Amino acid sequence: QGLELISKAIEIDNKCDFAALNVCGKGDSLSSWDGSLDLPEQELIHSCSQQLVDELGFSEEEAEEVRSDVESIITFYCKSRTVTFSPRLSWTYVLKPLLLLRLQRSDLYNCFYAVVNKYTPRECVLNSTSFHLFRLLLQYHEPELCSFLDTKKITPDCYCISWLGSLFSSHCLPEVTQCLWDLYLQQSDAFLVFFLMLVILVNTKDSIMAQEVASKDDIIKTLEEFPSLLETEDMDDLFSLAQHYQSKTPLSLRKMNQNLFGSSLVALKEEDSDLSQALCLPVSVPEILQANQLQQDGVRFFVVDCRPAEQYNAGHLATAFHLDSDLMLQNPSEFALSVKSLLETQKQSLESGSIASGEHLCFMGSGREEEDMYMNMVLAHFLQKNKEYVSIAKGGFMALQQHLVDINVDGLDSSYLNWIVSTSGSHNSLSSVDVGLISIHPSNHLSLYLLLQQLNVKEKMISFIENTSTPVDRHVSSSNHVGNPYRGVKPVFSIGDEEEYDTDEIDSSSMSDDDRKEVVNIQTWINKPDVKHHIPCNEVKETGHMFPSHLLVTATHMYCLREMASRKGFAYIQSRQALNSVVKITSKKKHPELITFKFGTNSSSGAEISAVERFSSQHTHTHTHTHTHTHTHTHTHTHTHRERGPHVVLFQHA
Repeated sequence: QGLELISKAIEIDNKCDFAALNVCGKGDSLSSWDGSLDLPEQELIHSCSQQLVDELGFSEEEAEEVRSDVESIITFYCKSRTVTFSPRLSWTYVLKPLLLLRLQRSDLYNCFYAVVNKYTPRECVLNSTSFHLFRLLLQYHEPELCSFLDTKKITPDCYCISWLGSLFSSHCLPEVTQCLWDLYLQQSDAFLVFFLMLVILVNTKDSIMAQEVASKDDIIKTLEEFPSLLETEDMDDLFSLAQHYQSKTPLSLRKMNQNLFGSSLVALKEEDSDLSQALCLPVSVPEILQANQLQQDGVRFFVVDCRPAEQYNAGHLATAFHLDSDLMLQNPSEFALSVKSLLETQKQSLESGSIASGEHLCFMGSGREEEDMYMNMVLAHFLQKNKEYVSIAKGGFMALQQHLVDINVDGLDSSYLNWIVSTSGSHNSLSSVDVGLISIHPSNHLSLYLLLQQLNVKEKMISFIENTSTPVDRHVSSSNHVGNPYRGVKPVFSIGDEEEYDTDEIDSSSMSDDDRKEVVNIQTWINKPDVKHHIPCNEVKETGHMFPSHLLVTATHMYCLREMASRKGFAYIQSRQALNSVVKITSKKKHPELITFKFGTNSSSGAEISAVERFSSQHTHTHTHTHTHTHTHTHTHTHTHRERGPHVVLFQHA
């Protein structure tokens, strides 16, 4: 049936079913041209035109007219677009299926113009952006195949320049081209050609990989000919698979490269178009934030923050997993453990359906080239392992901050607080964009979860996170004015479902006399090299009173530093607990920010509890104002930045 849709597009009655080409009723663009065939490359144009006519086998009386049409169309297009002709542009192959329709010259030119400008890249030449982009797409879905071709120094423009420039008509049989174009043009999606090329390579991966000992030229020749193996019966599967891969690809691929197609003469920005230096597919910050809010199937990202620990602690994306890229050189064994933990966490988050889950790994650096050098090494590590679905957050954490500032047109609001969390009271390591912006102490559910994950005690500890029973009513003692009641509510934590609310008998002896405790400089301890995590929080006593504190975690222990009210910047070492002594962790449905740790030993007779510690994962600044009348009244003002709207909850509460 030929190119039925295109045929209808140029019928005399203008009943146009093919809006994508938009050629219905177009005038004769060549009418203003004097017909001069005088370009420097005119002889080459004439030769290529004659070769095309010979291939199509027109009759003698038709051949000369068709050749004249082809040569005129190519010459006029070169003159009107100020383009130098080259056989590599594949224009004769674009004309090949159109010539079979036996159109008038003006209609033939309009169809040619529409296909070239809307459906083939503006720069379809060696080493152009289109081929760098396709290599990144191949690497994203088939890293092993991409790596094989890279080792052979075979870039996409070596084998698919004519695929892209002619929409496969250079190698496909005429009837296959007709069927392929009908389906392709119906989609009205220029980027679909990249996914059609991807499917062809993926489908022939085994035969490509089998050519390990073949020469580079032989492999290229084999690759070039793959489209010639297509048959009309393959078209439905070809397009179905292409759309599948398209659905598994970040939208940033097309949004960041819209200017690859079209007739715009505006030069591509160097920083936007130079994908030749990109390690992997870049993804925009807005897509990262939006993707994990979607309920339906689609690309979801598991974000990996590769900045140094001090920057991560000062502020990071709430759903991000921390993988310190410095460890790759400084401590390879710990880096290997962190990578293992990362993959395990990703797997478990997918199984649980967490908002932080995603099959696609997206690595985030600071956004400063000199600082992201180690992150690039981490990226290379994952790519060498042939890990699919690997991308990088374009612009890094700086771009994330700037985006959140930009969308908060009325000033800082909950949008920023929803996305950025801090596990440190210090923000000195942040860039100038951050100054005055991050001064929050939000709920750190995710931080606590990832902390346990990265310390490799996940298996022992996460399984114990559970809901506890309804709290027993208690009253805060009027004689106790040390610390501040937690939001004026009764105690909400118990040690276990089967127990009444515990007293502090276990640890009261060690906490009753502050003079006996070691006093330390908080920042000095935070900066200790063996401290892996710092979480500002509040220690919550059985009475309901809170004490601003800091949890510091090393590879083996968890320390609680209680801030000294009398000496700013100093704290008592309130407790020192071994991580392997954790027996149970519990939280409440109504107050999930409150977490109870029970320490002790497990034996055949059951768990023996030696210490109990309760913390609020919100670091609250408290100010106590006491007025003396007949009775002493303590008024507590608790200032807490709470997360509002969508937020991450990895501790699942029934």
